[in-house]
Amino acid sequence: MTPRYLVLGSFLLICGLAYGQQPPTQQDGNRPPMQGGNRQPSGNRPQGQGNWGNQPGGPGNQGFQPGAQKGDGRISGIVMDSTLNQPIEFATVALINSKTNKPVDGGITDDKGKFVIKEIANGDYRLEVSFIGFGTKRVELSITDKKYDIHIGTLKIAPSAEILKEVVVEGQKTLVEEKVDRTIYNAENDITAKGGDATDVLKRVPMLSVDLDGNVSLRGSQNIRVLINNKPSTIAASSVADALKQIPADQIKSVEVITSPSAKYDAEGSAGIINIITKKNNMQGLTLNVDAGTGLRGSNLGLNGSYRVGKMGFSLGGFGRAGYNVTGISHNEQTTTSAFKDINGLDSILTRRNVQDATTRNNNLFGHYNLGWDYDINKYNSLTASARLGIRNMNNYQDNFATASTTLLNGTQQSAFNSLRNVFTPNDGNNMDLSMNYQRTFPKAQREFNVLALYSRNNQTGGFNYSNLDPSTTSILGYTKNVNKSFNQESTIQIDYQEPIGTNQLIELGVKDIARKVSSDYKYFIAGSDGVYSEINSVNQPSNVLNYEQNVTAGYLAYTLNAGKGYSLKAGSRYEYTTIKAHLQDDKPIDIPSYGVLVPSLNLSKKLANGKTIKLAYNRRIQRPSLQFLNPNRQSNNPPNVSEGNPTLSPEYTNNYELGYSTFIKGTTLNFSTFVRNTNNSIQSVRSIDTLVHGILTTYKNIGSENAYGFSIFANINISNKFSLNGGTDTYYAVLKNNVSDPLYNASNQGWVYNIRAFGNYNLVKGWAIQFFGFYRGRQVQLQGYQGGFGVYSLGFRKDIAEKKGSLGFRVENFLTNGITVRNSLSSPILVQSGKNVMHNTNFLLTFSYRIGKMSFDAPRKRKKSIENDDMKEGGDNQNQNQQNRN
Repeated sequence: MTPRYLVLGSFLLICGLAYGQQPPTQQDGNRPPMQGGNRQPSGNRPQGQGNWGNQPGGPGNQGFQPGAQKGDGRISGIVMDSTLNQPIEFATVALINSKTNKPVDGGITDDKGKFVIKEIANGDYRLEVSFIGFGTKRVELSITDKKYDIHIGTLKIAPSAEILKEVVVEGQKTLVEEKVDRTIYNAENDITAKGGDATDVLKRVPMLSVDLDGNVSLRGSQNIRVLINNKPSTIAASSVADALKQIPADQIKSVEVITSPSAKYDAEGSAGIINIITKKNNMQGLTLNVDAGTGLRGSNLGLNGSYRVGKMGFSLGGFGRAGYNVTGISHNEQTTTSAFKDINGLDSILTRRNVQDATTRNNNLFGHYNLGWDYDINKYNSLTASARLGIRNMNNYQDNFATASTTLLNGTQQSAFNSLRNVFTPNDGNNMDLSMNYQRTFPKAQREFNVLALYSRNNQTGGFNYSNLDPSTTSILGYTKNVNKSFNQESTIQIDYQEPIGTNQLIELGVKDIARKVSSDYKYFIAGSDGVYSEINSVNQPSNVLNYEQNVTAGYLAYTLNAGKGYSLKAGSRYEYTTIKAHLQDDKPIDIPSYGVLVPSLNLSKKLANGKTIKLAYNRRIQRPSLQFLNPNRQSNNPPNVSEGNPTLSPEYTNNYELGYSTFIKGTTLNFSTFVRNTNNSIQSVRSIDTLVHGILTTYKNIGSENAYGFSIFANINISNKFSLNGGTDTYYAVLKNNVSDPLYNASNQGWVYNIRAFGNYNLVKGWAIQFFGFYRGRQVQLQGYQGGFGVYSLGFRKDIAEKKGSLGFRVENFLTNGITVRNSLSSPILVQSGKNVMHNTNFLLTFSYRIGKMSFDAPRKRKKSIENDDMKEGGDNQNQNQQNRN
């Protein structure tokens, strides 16, 4: 039996576990759960399950008195922040015996602020609720035969007087929050990104950096997985940069950066996971949100409506964004050297030098539309469904692309020529995501069963079109066109089950199957000055079709233990088995062997005194190559720099180690972390001299190793009751090697890389606010060279209107200089290259938002599960490819 069927066979076990645990009926103890009533003998009904909450990792049992008498009493409630009217997660709840003044049980609240304490003996107790930076709430109560199931409702606790002197609570979350396994950036509190897209938001998130092409790195690695509301999308699998441009910044609620994913997450995404959470409406009634903006470089308009009544809710939204007037210039110098023996057997050296200049511009149109539906069938069963459609039209131009070429033999010039062309690179496409989720919960807290399904498809038409011009007259001599039609399709089914054990343990297990289909149909055409095209198929300009099918079957098991005294453990393991079928147009198969991988994960944490926390994590990850690395379509729109993919690539394997520490000192939150990342079988660029194009051919192979040793520091400082500052740095030392024995192609490099960011907020009177943001991305270390650093900054103003139903905003970006200049260099025995790119990105933007509708708050919604396909290697040399396209 194959590993795939072994994993899928566990489906029957999971279903049996879930449906073998039916909710208690009236006959089970003669009363429904979660309600009071006449006390029954304990032997006639199930025993309580202890104080297990719903939070990740479960509650602790801190202060529990060993050997304490157990009974059938039960206490439950919700802890809220009295100033923000929001639930408090991880608040400590202690149950103290009033006579002995000793703790007998306790726990911590879940993400909805809820807690449950069970198996309580008769007696008089004091319930104490506390949280770092807040006062303590005390409630006296008694458990008796007649009153044994007590729901005390909502307990509101307020920030302590000392904290209130340092922090003014404005009814919003802090900009950055630290959780046990992730860092959360609350984008809804950031007005400096309003009117932009997700790229503008991610620039502000700790540990992330975004280059000028929109490629995202996490601690220096582009091997990440981007999720939207915990769901994958094929548009992100094809290009993270394109996916981010389709998501409006105004609709992003928060961004979660998960550096140490548990076994529940897919094994892919070796650097970690970025989860973008969009805004949702959980209020009764009908509402409509309008967001608009216009500026020097772009305009946007978004409409989002929702309707909720009773157990059912609907949402419908649309967003459009136009980018224009984005211009720049590029300059590139490239020298290739090759040694050979001439016809007389003498050693000779052939040198080719190319100098290129061009002006650049791009125009973009994006659309994003979504429809959502959810229905609570009853107390324990719910359904959710969603449909998301995206469209894009991206047009990049290189005008007056001039190339001056010189050929030398043994230092003596042999020939020289000039060429001129206009290059047009389109990227048109659409993507669709359909999902359906079923969730079943049980009277026993934290027991859950989920079935999730997803269908996702991304269609794309790319390639290039350039016209050859006469350098002296600029008349058109002919045309060359490449058309690349491709699609990436995924069908996913996922089943999850979790079961608490006692009061402080949790078991999670599940299975998942992802069926992927990828196709790339590429053709070359040429035309004379008359513009009449005919198809060609040559070695340098081939036409073909790649069909690539991948199936990933997975199963996981995770265990969580809260050992008391602030210690918690989460360990797990995931097994994934991958089969691949690939062939070109001639149906000749490409031999790619199947493979299985076992990926363990371990997270340890310890809560210290005064709100301090220390955590240690290890996980093993893999990174499968995505279409941009597999696609054999030869990109020859810039002949001195030609590239093509390699469909025989195998995954990368990465080990991650992390140690983190957080503390709170007089209104300042400090977070420190150190990390080590080791990657083997790394996918790296392989450059060779191509005599057909008189330049460099770049492809990809699994030949390298990449190591990173670094640290991150982030601080949230409340200077006064109106002014706050956030800032930090991500710094690491990179060591890159390609492990090639041939000295001509052997390469290695190492060096420090850093990013710095700062964010400030000042609340003025009468609804006015001002914010500033700055980010600097230091020099990037590459295998054979470096890419220079750059900085971006912005200043934003906002005025609340109509009793805070709407707002007006004004933002300026990069207004002190005329543009951003990024320099790059590359050096090897056969190639020396240097370049410069300038982007004119000074921007002025006006924004407007307004909410229409009168609503009332509904009860808290159930936490919904969703599919997370955390895989496929992104980025990589895409940045270099974009660089080549500009040069």
